[in-house]
Amino acid sequence: MSILKKISFLFVISLILMTIIGSWIDTINSKRMDNLVKEKYLKVIEDIFRNIENKNYINSVFEKNQLELLKDFKDSNEEIIYEQNYTFGHIIILKRSFADEFIIKIKYLDEEYILKTPDEQNLNDKTILNLLVFLDIFALFLIFLYIIKLLTPLKTITKEITNFANGDLSTRININSKDEIGTLAKTFNSMASSLENSIKTREELLRDIGHELRTPIAKGKFAIEKIDDFSQKELLKKIFLDLEILTNELIELEKLNLTKLNISTFSAETLVLESLGKLYLEDESKIEIEINEDFKIDADLYYLSIALKNLIDNALKYAISFPIIIKVNKNEISISNKGKQLSKEFEYYLKPFTQELSQRDGFGLGLSIVKKILDRHNFQLLYSYENEFNIFKIVL
Repeated sequence: MSILKKISFLFVISLILMTIIGSWIDTINSKRMDNLVKEKYLKVIEDIFRNIENKNYINSVFEKNQLELLKDFKDSNEEIIYEQNYTFGHIIILKRSFADEFIIKIKYLDEEYILKTPDEQNLNDKTILNLLVFLDIFALFLIFLYIIKLLTPLKTITKEITNFANGDLSTRININSKDEIGTLAKTFNSMASSLENSIKTREELLRDIGHELRTPIAKGKFAIEKIDDFSQKELLKKIFLDLEILTNELIELEKLNLTKLNISTFSAETLVLESLGKLYLEDESKIEIEINEDFKIDADLYYLSIALKNLIDNALKYAISFPIIIKVNKNEISISNKGKQLSKEFEYYLKPFTQELSQRDGFGLGLSIVKKILDRHNFQLLYSYENEFNIFKIVL
């Protein structure tokens, strides 16, 4: 889960909890205020009931408690908080929604009074409390937005670092903030510049070494043609051919660390045909192709075809019977050949210059190149041994 999602989740939880607590406090205060008002005016109502025939006294009670006599009153959105029936009458205390006042209805025989209470200060305090809860929620929301703004540059940093890891050595982060994120960006830019210079120097050195090695190899191959001894001539040819292959494979292996992948979309069938084209097969009957379900691949066709070619080449080289089988299923390509099971753990053969001692042919760089290519694409290479068949599977 990303940091943004985690913060959003915590914000939602905090908001829900604060809303529940605010609602709970409001409910408790409402009940408390209703009880206080009810107790306060029940005493007044009892006093009025006891002196219902004394108009002057009742008026003094109204004036003392600041009760306003209403002549016209229609029930609308009032809430009944207390109601009591008596032998000769009844009383009702109503609460007006979204107001700080109450309505008291007193009926005794033919006498009826509808009174409006003054604003209750305690209700104003309740409103202030609700406002403070709202301000807390609003402040929480502002803090959330501010944190999101602070973390937004992390997306840019992640994207640029990913680009750099994928081979774009010119990648730099354009963030000039004065906080730790700005320091991180500057540190990365400094590191990227240093690595870019080092890699370019290494690339130039590799290119020069490759050129210098190929020149004496070419001269040696030319000089061999002047040798008359056939056996010595063939031996030297094999030595120079091995040296040339080793040089090319080492350069290819090193180039994988430096080259930016050229990603395109192509079918699995196209990849298989491209790989077979690199093998220059003399006997096509040695290979059987089964395309059960073709699919699209987003990758570097050149390098991925080299990886598949190396696997096919190894399968041909170490098979004890033919044909080898290339299968294409949804999101995977497998190469199977009949032969002996690998004697060591599969990871051992993914390292440079490692191979079966009983099968010393080549330099043990093929699987290492395959692994590096697949790692650059975030693909997997799996190995299994089933029914006397070695199965190498590329999971895309």
